[in-house]
Order: sequence, then C-alpha cells, then structure tokens
Amino acid sequence: MTNLRLTFLAALLLFLGCDAGDRGAPDEQFRMGATPLGVQTIATHLDVLWELVWGPDNHIWFTEQGGTVSRLDPKTGEITHLLTLEVLRDRTSGLLGMAVHPDLKNQPYVFLNYSGEKADKSRFSRVVRYTYKPDTLIDSLVILEYPGWKGHFGARVAIAPDGKLMIATGDGAQFGNAQNTASPNGKILRYNIDGSIPDDNPIPGSPVWAWGFRNPQGLVYVGDKLYSSGHGDAVEDEVNLVNKGGNYGWPHVEGFVNTEKERQFVVDSVIVPPLRSWTPTIAPAGLTYYASDKLPELKGRLLLTTLKGNSIHALELNASGDSIVGDVNYFQQLYGRLRSICVSPDGDVYVGTSNRDWNPNGFADEKDDRILRIYALAEKYVDKQAKNAIVEHKGADVVSRGEALYVNYCASCHKTNGRGVDGTFPPLIRSPVVTGNADSLIHVVLTGKKEMPQFSFIEDKDLAVILTYVRKRFGPQSSPISASAIQAQRADR
Repeated sequence: MTNLRLTFLAALLLFLGCDAGDRGAPDEQFRMGATPLGVQTIATHLDVLWELVWGPDNHIWFTEQGGTVSRLDPKTGEITHLLTLEVLRDRTSGLLGMAVHPDLKNQPYVFLNYSGEKADKSRFSRVVRYTYKPDTLIDSLVILEYPGWKGHFGARVAIAPDGKLMIATGDGAQFGNAQNTASPNGKILRYNIDGSIPDDNPIPGSPVWAWGFRNPQGLVYVGDKLYSSGHGDAVEDEVNLVNKGGNYGWPHVEGFVNTEKERQFVVDSVIVPPLRSWTPTIAPAGLTYYASDKLPELKGRLLLTTLKGNSIHALELNASGDSIVGDVNYFQQLYGRLRSICVSPDGDVYVGTSNRDWNPNGFADEKDDRILRIYALAEKYVDKQAKNAIVEHKGADVVSRGEALYVNYCASCHKTNGRGVDGTFPPLIRSPVVTGNADSLIHVVLTGKKEMPQFSFIEDKDLAVILTYVRKRFGPQSSPISASAIQAQRADR
C-alpha cells in the first residue's frame, strides 16, 4: 500500500524542477564553519520514528514504534508502507531496530527487531529476517528470540562488512544478564544471515561477540571497526569500539574505572574502556559515520543523535579509529529528541525526531515526528546572517546553579516544570516527598526508588544545591537542605 503523503516542500521542488544536487530552498538555514547548511522537513506526522536506514535502492527505510515499516523516496517525499507488525508497545518496547542488506538485489533481506507478548503475558524480543518484494516484506524467518522484560531493549541491528548480522541487546533491566555469557541480553551478538552461529565467534557455539552492555542504542561499522552507543544509569553514557570477545563492564564498571569498587572488579577481569563517556548523561541514540566531502566539518566523524541532549554530536576519530579526539555539538534544543540518523552517498544527513515517545520534553510539535534533511546549501539560497549550527546557550538561559544542576540530572524525567510524565515519572510539584521530611528526600535520592537510580555519586555540596532548588521551586514553603545533612545520611548508610 502506498501512502501519497508528499510534503509541501517536496512537491514544490518537483514543480520547480531543481537541478541535480540542488535541494531547493531550506525551511531553516545555519552555518557550520564555512559551510552553509539547509534543513528541510521531508516527512511528518510519524508515529515515534525509531530507525532510519539509507537503503541500497537510494530510498530511506524507516520503522515506527507502533509496528510499521516503510520506504521513503527522498526526491519526492512519497512513502510506501511495506509491513505492519503486531507488537507490544509499552514505553520503550515495540518495533525498534532494522537493517537492510547492502546487496538487496542478490540478498533481498531486511532484518527487524521488535517486542511482543505471548498468551501467558511473558514478554519477548525477536529478530526476524524478511524477504523484500516490491512494496512488501514476506517470508519471515526468526533469527533470535530472547526475554524482553520491561525495558532496556537495545535493539539496533547492522550488517557487518563480512556479511554477518550484528545485534545489540539491552540487559532487560536485570542486573545479572550483561555479565552472564549464557544470556543473550546485554550483548553484541553475531549471526550468519540464515540464523546459524559463525564458527569464528569468540565462544564456540554461542552468538555472543561482546558483553557487559546496559542498553546499547546505536551500532555502526566504519571499515571493519564496529562502534556502539549506549545509555548509562544515572552516569556514564558511552560510545564504545566493540572488540571481539570484549567485556564492557556493566553493571560492575560504568564508564572508566575510577571508583574503588570498580578497581576491585578489574583485578580479575579485563574491561574495555569506552572511547567517550558523558556525565551528566545525554541519552545517546542513533549512530552513523560521515565520510563525504560535502560537509567537510563532519568528515571523518561519528554522528550521534541524543534524546536527553536534544542534539547531534560530531565525534572526531583519530587516523586509526581507536580514539575520539574531538566532540562538537550541533542543533542543541532546536528539534527536540533525536533518535535516528543516516547519511546518503551524496552527503546529505537525515535525522529522525522522537518527540512523541514515552518520555517527551514537553508538547510535541504538530508535525512530529519528522524526518529532517540536513544538506549543503546552494549559494543562491544562502543568507549571510544565518545562525551558527553550534548553539551557544548564554548564562541568562540558566538562572541559578541549582537550576543548572537540576536540568543536568533531573529534568529528563521530572521535566523542567516539575510535572513529570503522567503514569511514568511522578510530578515534583507539591509532592509529599519533596515538601515533607528532608531526611526522607535525601534517603530517596541517595539510594534510589523503584526505577529511579541512586544519585549518591553527586558531591554533597552539589546535591544540597539541587535538593534545595527542588524544595524551593516545587514545594515553596519547604526548608533548604544542607551538605552536612547529606553527609550525615551517608555516614548512617
């Protein structure tokens, strides 16, 4: 079935008959160093866009969390629906990752990772190979089925240069999975495309390629090197270079080895450190590589979308690809949560927003979710006064240190207005926990509660600033909290 949703912009470009390579007038434009950039919206009203793949047919393939797989012609804006799956959609579950075989003519395979629920209410994640026929996907073959639980699905998939299928799985929010090599959760897995296990995997008879991951969210090859991005808990989001047989530490090591507990663990275990980690967290998501000359400021860099960070990080690799030597942040807080990304052979960057997902920043734009095209702007459209794509937030944007710390550590769940997300994250406004006994609030923050992680890693003085800000902002009659009160609670633990 074909959906003839043509964006106004795409239809206009067709009417004007723009020259090859001329993407037409932008919706917005920016400067990236010396390069003028255009940004266009080429698809709108999508149902939580999860994956974007540039296919060998020069179309954009994408998944929507509700279960739909589609192809988009970037020249016309025409969207063709290929498949609708019955999935379990609950917060972060649903239809997630996808890989399209690069030799689609001879190997017409598309791999999907989605979650479901059985008759007994048990949850599962499943990786399935489909065969592509014009305008449809048929002949499903289950490659892998593994426990789904309620979160941390991972779910990116990729085709390796040697033709193997790589699958990133989350730990399912189960503490022991990532270090248990008998469990498929919290891993990077490697299969043949027929579902069999390669003979040269590091553990004979096992699909496990690497382990010790919490919730990997991005997966991309650059040459023969595999990179992943992933969510930490309350600290240490990561980008990793994935090595055969590597242990990446979770849940015993987060980011680099820099605590006494982590140092004790590595006495008996060899842990691969991340190339880059972030605290406060940024919620890294889709990951791709930019090799084109079209946007020279991005060449040789991993491009990482972020959900909490609301931006694209351009991560510069060294010549050998085993180190990140630069990190520049683009489009911060301009388009909301960004989950997916791909690059066309001619150097255009396509980005998918995720503003209608389970943890929105606020109210989604009427057109969300969208696919954005970022491209080198033809000279005739250039506005010499265009703003910089590197957004600099002035000091006036954050009115106090308390607000700055709150935004860094708390606002991604409880939101800047303290209202949370209905049914998911409780509001802070006049919450009994916020307005009540100070010791009870300190205890919750230091030890965590249910899905809320502990924040004991924050220094006493900073934690006192955060909690005082929260009580003043959201429980205005509440007393401040001192660093000494927090120190006393730590001593009693």
